[in-house]
Amino acid sequence: MASGAEQHGGGDSASYYVSHHLTHLQVGEGFWTWNIDTLLVSTVLGVIMCGVMYMGARKATAGTPGFLQNLVESLVDFIDGLVKESFPGTSKFVPPFALTIFVWTFLWNCMDLIPVDWLPAAASMAGLEYMRVVPSADMNATFAISISVFFLIIIYSIAGKGFGGYAKEWLSHPFGWYLLPFNIIINFVELMAKPVSLSLRLFGNLYAGELIFILIALLPWGVQFIPGFAWAVFHILVVTLQAFIITVLSVVYLSMAYESHDDH
Repeated sequence: MASGAEQHGGGDSASYYVSHHLTHLQVGEGFWTWNIDTLLVSTVLGVIMCGVMYMGARKATAGTPGFLQNLVESLVDFIDGLVKESFPGTSKFVPPFALTIFVWTFLWNCMDLIPVDWLPAAASMAGLEYMRVVPSADMNATFAISISVFFLIIIYSIAGKGFGGYAKEWLSHPFGWYLLPFNIIINFVELMAKPVSLSLRLFGNLYAGELIFILIALLPWGVQFIPGFAWAVFHILVVTLQAFIITVLSVVYLSMAYESHDDH
């Protein structure tokens, strides 16, 4: 049986096969380049997420719950408990926001478990030359989440401490008023490090996972199953863990923003 590179109609080498699978379907130029595949897959998964949650809520019953109700209730209880343990204030926004991040990121990551040639081949039959189907392996998508958290950090900092308290923290923490310039530099670096760490951690792990699946697909078809299955089983843990980590860190960052340093 042929390897993935040999089965791919336009590729004469393994490098072409890999680069083809790592190329986005794009429109626009420069800063205004849009990765259409990331937007399309993210939108479809978002609709699926909202649809499943909606059906779970609509079919909720006080009697014996079905599988869907159990699934939705378990997710909601899990995220609600996580927020209550970490977030010091009361907020109607943080739990659903955390639930959205967890479920949506988990679905993003799960796209890595679909054989690498299936969806690109379907896209090719529809006339699309390129198609990457793992949004979390696109830095633009992971930064979109982290930038949302970044703005919420600022909003919850002001909500928890007041504008004056937040400004005072920037100017006087951690070294006191006499080292005000250093305080501003330290606080700026700390603030910017949070969205960068959120996005790059998720992107790096899922990009590496996607690349390994592509390299496995280069093997002859008859021997792909063993390494592919082994990596898929391990990758299920990565998929879940990365969704959990970005959710926990987002809640923790909002908690840190809401609390005053004087409270510690």
